[in-house]
Amino acid sequence: MAIIDFQAEAEALRDELVARRRDLHMHPELAFEEVRTAGIVAQTLGELGLEVQTGVGKTGVVGILEGAQDGPTVLVRADMDALPIQEANQSDYVSTVPGKMHACGHDGHTSILLGVAKLLAGRRAEIAGRVKFVFQPAEETGKGAKAMVADGVLRDPKPDVSLGLHLWNPLPFGVFGVADGPVMAGASTFDITISGKGGHAALPHLNNDPIVCAAQLVTALQSIVSRNVDPLDTAVITVTSVHAGDAYNVTPQQAVLKGTFRTFSHAMRDLLTRRIAEVSEAVCRAMNCAVEVDIRHDTDPVINHPEVSARVRNALRAVVGEDKFDLSMRTMGAEDMSALMTDIPGMYFFVGARDRNADGYYGHHHPKFSFDEDALPLAVAAMTAAISAFVIPETP
Repeated sequence: MAIIDFQAEAEALRDELVARRRDLHMHPELAFEEVRTAGIVAQTLGELGLEVQTGVGKTGVVGILEGAQDGPTVLVRADMDALPIQEANQSDYVSTVPGKMHACGHDGHTSILLGVAKLLAGRRAEIAGRVKFVFQPAEETGKGAKAMVADGVLRDPKPDVSLGLHLWNPLPFGVFGVADGPVMAGASTFDITISGKGGHAALPHLNNDPIVCAAQLVTALQSIVSRNVDPLDTAVITVTSVHAGDAYNVTPQQAVLKGTFRTFSHAMRDLLTRRIAEVSEAVCRAMNCAVEVDIRHDTDPVINHPEVSARVRNALRAVVGEDKFDLSMRTMGAEDMSALMTDIPGMYFFVGARDRNADGYYGHHHPKFSFDEDALPLAVAAMTAAISAFVIPETP
């Protein structure tokens, strides 16, 4: 790849990047509601001369930048949706929509990718291949990427490489998480319905109490990770909801547990799926209750391809330097970017964006979440360099 000062070019876009991010932040839209956001994206891509497709996966947008020469197709993705959270920040650009907030950085991701599109559109004559810009809805529900895949986002043309990034508050500003292998977990969810025999709470010996059974099961489920998972491997099982009954003097008929489990491999996912069902059946049988277990696999693990990752890291060295690489960054958080990488070699990296001006650390999905806006031009430079490593040939 030719040596290009993407940092200077991205820095020149700073005001535009910040203004767009703040506008999006003020007008958050939840999963599959991203009509305003998608309209801004489509208009901007069209003004840059890209071929634009709208309505991909309901509210998704795709822009294709054709280079002057033939070459590979690089897919690069940003998510657009917000969260059902009431914002608690006091900035001049807080959410204007009650109960909705960009609390994960997707407003930044959208602004970043539009900035990348602008830089690369100005270098169309140097590009050998094409860049497929994917603006995805409904990441937070785990359904947006699948909807876009169902609508053909991985066809015509099929990508050769898939890239994505996440502004990441757990990392200090300017540090890049660029590990090989699994970097985000696959997410599965479960509903466990325990059926007992209800009756008067003062006569427990005549009932089969599903609440007592549920209490035993919550504890037993934790033994799966502690006793069935290799200590050198990683998995999480969390019960997030327990619901049963609505009266003080009635033992209910049913108790329902809801929760999630996270894994870095399909083999581990299969193990936890089997053991959750087995443990639930055994505990409930012992407590004279019946049980139904419903498990859904919402997203696959995000797994970075080693050859693609090596090439991206080499490109990023010119932007931030190898001393800013975190090669161990992994999280049990989930991302449906995996649907765009399952059969396509790719890399998903993290851009440290912890807000140095905030009054404290507020993580993703917190009502006071914010990120350092200096990360916007830095991320634009990084992603532009990463894409260019595949589509802008080296000069002699």
